[in-house]
Amino acid sequence: MQEKIKHHQTVAQESAQLAGIMSRFVASFIDGIILALPLTVFLFVLSGFSGGFDGPLVQFVALALPVVYHWYFWTRRDGQTPGKSTVGIRVVKRDGSALSDTDAFIRAIGYQVSALLCGLGYIWAIFDGNNQTWHDKMAGTYVVSAEISRNTGQIFRQ
Repeated sequence: MQEKIKHHQTVAQESAQLAGIMSRFVASFIDGIILALPLTVFLFVLSGFSGGFDGPLVQFVALALPVVYHWYFWTRRDGQTPGKSTVGIRVVKRDGSALSDTDAFIRAIGYQVSALLCGLGYIWAIFDGNNQTWHDKMAGTYVVSAEISRNTGQIFRQ
């Protein structure tokens, strides 16, 4: 019961510190490691049954599994994947509320868009005033420190 309350917690009247680029990178690296081994093993086994790595089922699973992973943690675990939890950051909406299923799906698909053109969508966060990547902008999300201060005021710069 406490998890559900935590999941729907909002920080609308609180200020939040935006996560830095390096903490976001470290969190993504950790999540990549967590996803890589089981995904590789699963795809290797699946390719044996479907006739190779170029089959549509293998390609679908390779794209769908990371989307499901991120959706689950962003919507059911207070906006924190294991990597984000390790470095103390989480994903929220502009008002500090939790992501909906649709928000999480858009953001997860947006990862692919951010990776286009040599990762320009990720690099964008370095120059953005709110450290937002393209997938953040697509889903209307922000990555913030998991420790939220109790100061009043606007959460994010316009």
